[in-house]
Amino acid sequence: MPFAAAIAALELPAAARVGKRVPKKLLLENGAPTAADKRAIGDGIDELFWVAALKPATLGVSEFRDAAREYLELAVLTITLRPGARGARLAELVHRAIPYPVLLLRREEAGLVLSLAHLRQSQGAAGQTVLDGAVIESPLGEDAPSRAFLASLAVAAQPRAHLHAFYQGWIERAEALAAGRRTGRFALAGDPAAAGRRRTALAEHEELAREIAGLRARATKETQLARRVELNLRLKELESRLAAAAALL
Repeated sequence: MPFAAAIAALELPAAARVGKRVPKKLLLENGAPTAADKRAIGDGIDELFWVAALKPATLGVSEFRDAAREYLELAVLTITLRPGARGARLAELVHRAIPYPVLLLRREEAGLVLSLAHLRQSQGAAGQTVLDGAVIESPLGEDAPSRAFLASLAVAAQPRAHLHAFYQGWIERAEALAAGRRTGRFALAGDPAAAGRRRTALAEHEELAREIAGLRARATKETQLARRVELNLRLKELESRLAAAAALL
């Protein structure tokens, strides 16, 4: 899927368009990278592009402030990576370096990936922001959940209370896509409580899936019959819990 298709799905206001290349220096100076990160930035990024700046004046959505956050605008960026680049880590560095919540579209060898991450004010460095939770990633393809996800991203379709609620609307759609990849259908949560339950179920599902994969690998290599039986019983228990988590998606 090309960048243009995903950007078109956002239906961005013309006044919000920026259209400027972002120098790698921004990540090197503001992403708090390690030496390995600096090499990844230099070797892995082909182009970082600032597509749009979504502000109260262009969205008709008010800014948001509380004790931990200050959402004055949102950013839409694209990043094109070279073969072998550390895509997830480079995306995280972009989210760390930009002082506004970002909708980032990442082009890598495997295809297009959308990522989002809330920010909060740093408690240790005045005037700086840090990630508020994990970076949420959504690979985009031609499958039905991806198409429905893209169709839900339009600026006009997001919550209008303030910029934090607006951005949270995008995040909940990404969570709906993650659930849709497991259920085969894309469906938005009906209210914040339902979205919270889905978020918890997704985290549990992901953790259980990792544990099951590890146990299966161990069971395959296990030579002692009694130990293999024990591992298989544990697998059945985890698979039952996985099915229960999937039912909440």
